[in-house]
Amino acid sequence: MISQPELTDALLSVEGRVATLTFNRDDVRNELTGTHLVDDIERTVDWINREESIAALVLTGAGRAFSSGGNVKHMLKREGSFGGDVYEVQKRYREGIQRIPLAMHRLEVPSIAAINGPAIGAGFDLACMCDIRLASTDATMAESFVNVGIVPGDGGAWFLQRLVGYQRAAELTFSGRVLEADEAKELGIVLDVVVGVVLLERAQELARNFAAKPPQALRLTKRLMKSAERMELGDFLDHCAVFQGMCHNTEDHLEAVASMLDKRAPSFKGR
Repeated sequence: MISQPELTDALLSVEGRVATLTFNRDDVRNELTGTHLVDDIERTVDWINREESIAALVLTGAGRAFSSGGNVKHMLKREGSFGGDVYEVQKRYREGIQRIPLAMHRLEVPSIAAINGPAIGAGFDLACMCDIRLASTDATMAESFVNVGIVPGDGGAWFLQRLVGYQRAAELTFSGRVLEADEAKELGIVLDVVVGVVLLERAQELARNFAAKPPQALRLTKRLMKSAERMELGDFLDHCAVFQGMCHNTEDHLEAVASMLDKRAPSFKGR
């Protein structure tokens, strides 16, 4: 296994083929702009993309919140990520928080957000960047940028409408209102709502289910899901055919078929 990345404000644990990244700045409700969490997320994604033994990633927060997003005190004082003239601010966004959507979009394995508490602004957007979201009964969510007079500068408007459709995304973004976990489930934002004490266990159980599949086919399937967002059908089908040819020539494909016919548990090698 490739050495794990050095992280500053998050904890990375690995159990089997599942990695769990826990945001560890409860003192600031796991905010993203005044901490090193942007670096930690990007380093973790790049490590997983190189480390073929990892097949799924779970994201969660330590303490009270999943993530409170941007630091509003810094916004008021025009400092940190929000200081400077127009050029300086846009440069800080591009070199700062916008690295998160680019990283999550290139992640090659399934990702699950275990939303343990408030996910607000950029914190909510980060959850929406994951493939699947599970929420605790205590979780709240809000696309709240308009409430503080700004726009979703981290790409949230791109992710949210792909998740719930334009009309619902527009209502949530224009109002900036807070969603309780149950409503988020009704809208299809979260897959399920569970009691907080079992949230991480449930997320890791789901991740283990994904990670039990043939590793190469799982990563190629994730790449197909992402490419489908931007390709015309004809081009996409060509893409599928090439990936399928790759899969048919793997040992794991033959093992999957043989184990199904033999009615036994498969043993995959990532080859």
